[in-house]
Amino acid sequence: MPQATGGRRGSYDNSTGEDDAMVSQERPRITPGRLRELGPVNWAAWQVLSRASGTADAQLFSTLGRAGRLFRGWLHFSGTLMPGGRLRRHDTELVILRVAHLRDCAYETDHHIRLGRRAGVTPEILERIRAGADAAGWADKHRALLTAVDQLVRTRDIDDAAWTHLSTYYDDRRLIEIVLLVNQYEGLAATIATLRIRRDEF
Repeated sequence: MPQATGGRRGSYDNSTGEDDAMVSQERPRITPGRLRELGPVNWAAWQVLSRASGTADAQLFSTLGRAGRLFRGWLHFSGTLMPGGRLRRHDTELVILRVAHLRDCAYETDHHIRLGRRAGVTPEILERIRAGADAAGWADKHRALLTAVDQLVRTRDIDDAAWTHLSTYYDDRRLIEIVLLVNQYEGLAATIATLRIRRDEF
């Protein structure tokens, strides 16, 4: 089955639609590496991360792994945010899935549907994530969180009213983490799209 590049996606299901077929012929700009290109440490990390992700080749890691020790530094930072952050895992997955939706990033969406399910993100919640903060059914805390995510992605800032609302529910350490988390996954979406990293097969 042809794979679409990871930076574009129109919905939260795992089907390959017409839009995906249009981009599936694009080749990765950086060929995913193997032992020779990754080196033994990054190759081992790619193997472990692929198995943990439920795929034979987590192409994000076999691509970025070609950057040598930069990959390991990035991986440490990423892992400190997720799953090692102070936010509740459910809140973390809401943030990531909303960023993935706003950036139309299929790769992030594919993986975090699976991860989010383990954190209590049901299909109904996924639909609300797509609809955004104004959708019916959100607790006020999560409405504040998604409003902040939207503003940060769309305007590169969070206005005072939204920040005050968010601060009602999160302490200073978690507020910093939210900002870093949003920017981590927005930047990752841009990296995936620019390098034409293909979606993984599960």
